[in-house]
Amino acid sequence: MIRRRTLLAATGGALFGSALATGTAHADATIAVNPSTSYGTWEGWGTSLAWWANVFGARDDFADAFFTTNSVTYNGKSLPGLGLNIARYNLGGCSWNTVSGASMVASANIPAFKQIEGYWQDWNNEDPTSSAWKWTADATQRAMLLKAVARGATTELFANSPMWWMCLNHNPSGASDGGNNLQSWNYRQHASHLAAVALYAKNNWGVNFATVDPFNEPSSSWWTATGTQEGCHMDATVQSAVLPYMRSELDKRGLTSTKISASDETSYDLARTTWNSFSSTTKGYVNRVNVHGYQGSGGRRDLLYTDVVTTAGKALWNSETGDSDGTGYTMAFNLLYDFRWLHPTAWVYWQVMDPTAGWGVIKYDASTLQAGAVETKYYVMAQFSRHIRPGMKILDTGVSYATAAYDSSAKRLVIVALNTSTSAQTLTFNLSNFTTVNGGTGGLVPRWSTLTTGGGDLYTARSDTYLSGKTVALSFPAKSVQTLQVDNVTI
Repeated sequence: MIRRRTLLAATGGALFGSALATGTAHADATIAVNPSTSYGTWEGWGTSLAWWANVFGARDDFADAFFTTNSVTYNGKSLPGLGLNIARYNLGGCSWNTVSGASMVASANIPAFKQIEGYWQDWNNEDPTSSAWKWTADATQRAMLLKAVARGATTELFANSPMWWMCLNHNPSGASDGGNNLQSWNYRQHASHLAAVALYAKNNWGVNFATVDPFNEPSSSWWTATGTQEGCHMDATVQSAVLPYMRSELDKRGLTSTKISASDETSYDLARTTWNSFSSTTKGYVNRVNVHGYQGSGGRRDLLYTDVVTTAGKALWNSETGDSDGTGYTMAFNLLYDFRWLHPTAWVYWQVMDPTAGWGVIKYDASTLQAGAVETKYYVMAQFSRHIRPGMKILDTGVSYATAAYDSSAKRLVIVALNTSTSAQTLTFNLSNFTTVNGGTGGLVPRWSTLTTGGGDLYTARSDTYLSGKTVALSFPAKSVQTLQVDNVTI
């Protein structure tokens, strides 16, 4: 989201100024993959749909490029489908009707394509079958939701803001001072709106939302009346009041198997603060903790993992992240940090398409809304998402620049690594802790390579690497990402 560019610059710290920006010299290294330590079963990769799907929701080529692993033709070139299998659907807070003389107060700075129309448009009637509800709203984003589901994606429902009429100032971009903006008498109604949409989606769209999250970066103070997008500050006390309503509103509609995720705080440290402020009763309403990765390479991912997964026994997702580096280097760096320290079981990029260069994997023009260039970041994403697939076990590598995943049914080990140096580096992967390591014919280890520095490989397939016993060594050009597929491996 737009305001996050400032946040990234502010929180990058020394690590952004050294390893990420200029690289550091590293000696060749040996990495031992440890199959005895697993960080859970991978659930998948995803993207939030608003706002890009509010523009391009009718496009089948983009649905195929993002939600399948097929080859897709775009602008005369063949793209490898990213194979995303998670779609986060944004329930909007906007409408342009008048209710009892009141109407939405819109920020002067929010562009039309970021105004997402909600369904419950008249507070006088909570019955979803009444004229107070507009089920034809948000048709374009919803079209992409249905395309994603048709391609096998699982779904999450979330809200950047409650409906405008639930807000104290009727502005779904935030309060004038960035403070709490959900009216206390609408705590239940906010949950009711989400639950009603979840039920309607199940019965009418064929969409079964696996989880519902009533918040989006709720503790952050940048949600103001002059903002460039929808947003609503809700401090931990407000969140604690809304969560029991969220559970009861789902349950009374028979959606007892629909789980609740929270709180989608913007950073690892803030997520930990919010989570630890909740009572045990409040924590009981939350089935999975969602966190956003906008702290970049900073923050105590390890402590959040301990608090949430080890101590509380909850699932943990990085449910939204993004950065302005179109090369994909920063994304790969932070993603591998997540694998090393946060240990999420899913990872979701914010906007796969974005008007500002670098933020999406495909750019578009904000004024003409025409799709444009494919960023190198697209091919870096493919290195991960096409090979680390749902159902695989994430294994320990002991380093923050390489991750490994194992498919027990296919007997396949996948390794993705990044050379963080400004010079070439040879990485040797020690697989001696596995029972058998045979590889393909003659010990072949297929690999794919992307140079984030440009002018070279873009998810280029190679068949020139072979095992030497239970090790495989590979030269990595400066700041390159490579994926290795080792077949016929058993634990």
